Amino acid sequence: MSLAFDEACAAAREDEAPVGAVLLATDGSVLARAHNRNIALRDPTAHAEILCLREAAQKLDNHRLSGTILAVTLEPCLMCVGALIHARVAGVVFAATDPKAGALISNLDARTLPFLNHRPWILQGVLAEDCGALLKRFFLARRKPL
Repeated sequence: MSLAFDEACAAAREDEAPVGAVLLATDGSVLARAHNRNIALRDPTAHAEILCLREAAQKLDNHRLSGTILAVTLEPCLMCVGALIHARVAGVVFAATDPKAGALISNLDARTLPFLNHRPWILQGVLAEDCGALLKRFFLARRKPL
Protein backbone atom coordinates (compact mmCIF):
# COMPACT_ATOMS: atom_id res chain seq x y z
CA MET A 1 0.00 0.00 0.00
CA SER A 2 2.93 2.34 0.53
CA LEU A 3 3.71 2.17 -3.21
CA ALA A 4 0.08 3.01 -3.98
CA PHE A 5 0.31 5.93 -1.53
CA ASP A 6 3.42 7.17 -3.37
CA GLU A 7 1.39 7.07 -6.60
CA ALA A 8 -1.45 9.00 -4.93
CA CYS A 9 1.04 11.68 -3.86
CA ALA A 10 2.26 11.89 -7.47
CA ALA A 11 -1.33 12.41 -8.61
CA ALA A 12 -1.78 15.24 -6.10
CA ARG A 13 1.40 16.93 -7.35
CA GLU A 14 -0.09 16.79 -10.87
CA ASP A 15 -3.40 18.28 -9.62
CA GLU A 16 -5.20 15.00 -10.22
CA ALA A 17 -7.42 13.39 -7.57
CA PRO A 18 -4.87 11.68 -5.30
CA VAL A 19 -5.59 8.03 -5.91
CA GLY A 20 -2.83 5.51 -6.52
CA ALA A 21 -2.82 1.81 -7.27
CA VAL A 22 -0.39 -1.08 -7.57
CA LEU A 23 -1.13 -4.46 -9.13
CA LEU A 24 0.80 -7.37 -7.66
CA ALA A 25 1.55 -10.66 -9.39
CA THR A 26 0.95 -14.00 -7.73
CA ASP A 27 4.56 -14.01 -6.50
CA GLY A 28 4.14 -10.54 -4.93
CA SER A 29 6.16 -8.67 -7.53
CA VAL A 30 4.83 -5.39 -8.91
CA LEU A 31 3.20 -5.81 -12.32
CA ALA A 32 2.01 -2.23 -12.64
CA ARG A 33 1.62 0.99 -10.70
CA ALA A 34 -0.35 4.08 -11.62
CA HIS A 35 -2.22 7.10 -10.36
CA ASN A 36 -5.27 8.98 -11.54
CA ARG A 37 -4.62 10.79 -14.84
CA ASN A 38 -8.14 11.72 -15.97
CA ILE A 39 -7.27 15.38 -16.51
CA ALA A 40 -3.85 14.92 -18.11
CA LEU A 41 -5.08 12.23 -20.50
CA ARG A 42 -8.50 13.83 -21.06
CA ASP A 43 -9.93 10.40 -20.37
CA PRO A 44 -12.76 9.76 -17.90
CA THR A 45 -11.61 6.14 -17.60
CA ALA A 46 -8.02 7.00 -16.62
CA HIS A 47 -8.45 5.98 -12.99
CA ALA A 48 -5.42 4.49 -11.25
CA GLU A 49 -7.01 1.04 -11.19
CA ILE A 50 -7.79 1.02 -14.92
CA LEU A 51 -4.32 2.25 -15.84
CA CYS A 52 -2.79 -0.54 -13.72
CA LEU A 53 -4.94 -3.16 -15.41
CA ARG A 54 -4.01 -1.87 -18.86
CA GLU A 55 -0.29 -1.86 -18.11
CA ALA A 56 -0.33 -5.34 -16.57
CA ALA A 57 -2.42 -6.82 -19.39
CA GLN A 58 0.09 -5.49 -21.92
CA LYS A 59 3.02 -6.77 -19.87
CA LEU A 60 1.48 -10.24 -19.49
CA ASP A 61 0.01 -10.23 -23.02
CA ASN A 62 -3.29 -11.35 -21.53
CA HIS A 63 -6.56 -9.62 -20.69
CA ARG A 64 -7.04 -12.01 -17.76
CA LEU A 65 -5.06 -11.10 -14.66
CA SER A 66 -6.01 -14.12 -12.58
CA GLY A 67 -4.31 -14.44 -9.21
CA THR A 68 -3.28 -10.78 -9.05
CA ILE A 69 -3.97 -8.42 -6.17
CA LEU A 70 -4.74 -4.73 -6.50
CA ALA A 71 -3.72 -2.33 -3.73
CA VAL A 72 -5.47 1.04 -4.09
CA THR A 73 -5.66 4.07 -1.84
CA LEU A 74 -9.42 4.63 -2.29
CA GLU A 75 -12.31 2.20 -2.56
CA PRO A 76 -12.88 1.58 -6.29
CA CYS A 77 -15.84 3.07 -8.14
CA LEU A 78 -18.36 1.03 -10.11
CA MET A 79 -16.41 1.37 -13.37
CA CYS A 80 -13.22 0.13 -11.75
CA VAL A 81 -14.98 -2.71 -9.93
CA GLY A 82 -16.40 -3.85 -13.26
CA ALA A 83 -12.95 -3.83 -14.83
CA LEU A 84 -11.46 -5.72 -11.87
CA ILE A 85 -14.14 -8.38 -12.22
CA HIS A 86 -13.66 -8.72 -15.99
CA ALA A 87 -9.89 -8.96 -15.51
CA ARG A 88 -10.41 -11.70 -12.88
CA VAL A 89 -8.29 -9.90 -10.27
CA ALA A 90 -8.21 -12.21 -7.25
CA GLY A 91 -8.30 -9.60 -4.51
CA VAL A 92 -8.55 -5.91 -3.74
CA VAL A 93 -6.84 -4.21 -0.82
CA PHE A 94 -7.96 -0.63 -0.33
CA ALA A 95 -7.25 2.09 2.19
CA ALA A 96 -10.02 4.66 2.50
CA THR A 97 -13.69 4.03 1.89
CA ASP A 98 -15.47 6.27 -0.62
CA PRO A 99 -18.92 7.22 0.69
CA LYS A 100 -19.77 9.05 -2.56
CA ALA A 101 -18.74 6.58 -5.25
CA GLY A 102 -17.33 3.44 -3.61
CA ALA A 103 -18.73 0.25 -5.13
CA LEU A 104 -17.12 -2.49 -3.06
CA ILE A 105 -18.74 -1.77 0.30
CA SER A 106 -19.86 1.86 0.65
CA ASN A 107 -22.70 2.14 -1.86
CA LEU A 108 -22.76 -1.29 -3.41
CA ASP A 109 -21.31 -4.66 -2.58
CA ALA A 110 -20.66 -5.68 -6.15
CA ARG A 111 -19.63 -9.14 -4.99
CA THR A 112 -23.24 -9.92 -4.07
CA LEU A 113 -24.62 -9.25 -7.55
CA PRO A 114 -26.04 -12.61 -8.66
CA PHE A 115 -25.07 -12.29 -12.32
CA LEU A 116 -21.32 -11.99 -11.72
CA ASN A 117 -19.06 -14.88 -12.62
CA HIS A 118 -16.11 -13.65 -10.53
CA ARG A 119 -15.91 -12.15 -7.05
CA PRO A 120 -12.62 -10.79 -5.73
CA TRP A 121 -11.88 -10.93 -2.03
CA ILE A 122 -11.57 -7.61 -0.22
CA LEU A 123 -9.37 -6.25 2.56
CA GLN A 124 -10.09 -2.69 3.64
CA GLY A 125 -8.45 -0.14 5.89
CA VAL A 126 -4.74 -0.63 5.12
CA LEU A 127 -3.13 2.84 5.57
CA ALA A 128 -6.65 4.29 5.66
CA GLU A 129 -5.72 7.23 7.88
CA ASP A 130 -2.83 8.43 5.70
CA CYS A 131 -4.67 7.92 2.41
CA GLY A 132 -7.86 9.52 3.73
CA ALA A 133 -5.93 12.53 5.05
CA LEU A 134 -4.25 13.03 1.65
CA LEU A 135 -7.63 13.01 -0.08
CA LYS A 136 -9.15 15.37 2.47
CA ARG A 137 -6.28 17.87 2.21
CA PHE A 138 -6.41 17.77 -1.57
CA PHE A 139 -10.12 18.48 -1.81
CA LEU A 140 -10.18 21.05 1.00
CA ALA A 141 -7.50 23.04 -0.82
CA ARG A 142 -9.70 23.14 -3.94
CA ARG A 143 -12.87 24.38 -2.24
CA LYS A 144 -13.51 28.06 -2.49
CA PRO A 145 -13.90 29.91 0.83
CA LEU A 146 -17.36 31.31 1.49
